[in-house]
Amino acid sequence: MSPPLPRSERIAALHRAAKERILVLDGAWGVMIQRSDLSEEDFRGDRFAGHEVQLKGDNDILCLTRPDIIADLHDQYFAAGADISETNTFSATVIAQDDYKLDAQSVWDINLEGAKLARAAADRWTAKETHKPRFAAGSIGPLNKMLSMSSDVNDPGARLVTFDQVYDAYRHQVKALNEGGVDLYLIETITDTLNCKAAIKAIKDLEDEGMEALPIWISGTITDRSGRTLSGQTAEAFWNSVRHAKPFAVGFNCALGADLMRPFIAELSRVADTLVAAYPNAGLPNAMGQYDEEPHQTAHFLEEWAASGLVNIVGGCCGTTPDHIRHTAEAVAKLPPREIPERPVAMRLSGLEPFELVAA
Repeated sequence: MSPPLPRSERIAALHRAAKERILVLDGAWGVMIQRSDLSEEDFRGDRFAGHEVQLKGDNDILCLTRPDIIADLHDQYFAAGADISETNTFSATVIAQDDYKLDAQSVWDINLEGAKLARAAADRWTAKETHKPRFAAGSIGPLNKMLSMSSDVNDPGARLVTFDQVYDAYRHQVKALNEGGVDLYLIETITDTLNCKAAIKAIKDLEDEGMEALPIWISGTITDRSGRTLSGQTAEAFWNSVRHAKPFAVGFNCALGADLMRPFIAELSRVADTLVAAYPNAGLPNAMGQYDEEPHQTAHFLEEWAASGLVNIVGGCCGTTPDHIRHTAEAVAKLPPREIPERPVAMRLSGLEPFELVAA
């Protein structure tokens, strides 16, 4: 077996692949971990056997206590046809992990080992199928505390965290993911654009300090049919807020199924002069919180998006499984990626709404 490619060559291969075909991201991790029917002891392992609070439900900690399960899930998604698999680090910040009373070193180790697991799986599959290189995306999820919205209905200015605290938490996570060997960062399920901007600043500052630069994929969340993020922005306003980061890709995930997400992806496809990515839920949850949309149904929606020239990257969020990804990969395999539009030079601003001033 040939040795893994250097990261610079992997990133170049990622850019080439994105020009050649529609790329496929993996699917949900939570639903697959739930199917493993793990016990509290599985989450604790030896390292956290005496931990002070219950750890069951902290899926990220499985990178340390059950790495075999995480490695197997990467393999399942790559076998299903995914080009990119995320690290199991969605909530691996010191802020989010404080709910489980984990210290900074444990959070660092989750990110580092999560990145190493994804890196090893991607390298195995690239060596096995050299015509289809695989990539590891460092998952940087939302926080359980927001900068844009008050934590107290009686005090509009109340916040549970400061910008500096959010920035420091993301900086800590980003450094570990980079050291672990990811190919790109995926800032995902963004409900609060200001939190996202703290993550972007953390990445950019670290690059200015000498850390190797990696592509950034930014994925927001339209929370309902209003067409806005939780912090109130429209799709175009969200793009105007993050465009300065010059992301490798931008898009939406979670909250909605593909049928309801389509108009917002279409709007982003119109305005974004970069790759557009989308990974919807498997429909909306039923009364029991389960997702009923079958793999062929999800794939049908995403195939239509691809045929309409809306997307460059597709995948699945809540409720999707390797079967959903397999059907999706097969559905988009022969369709060309979206052409990136050329936008006129303009000053583009945003609050909750977009504003554009085009030069005469």
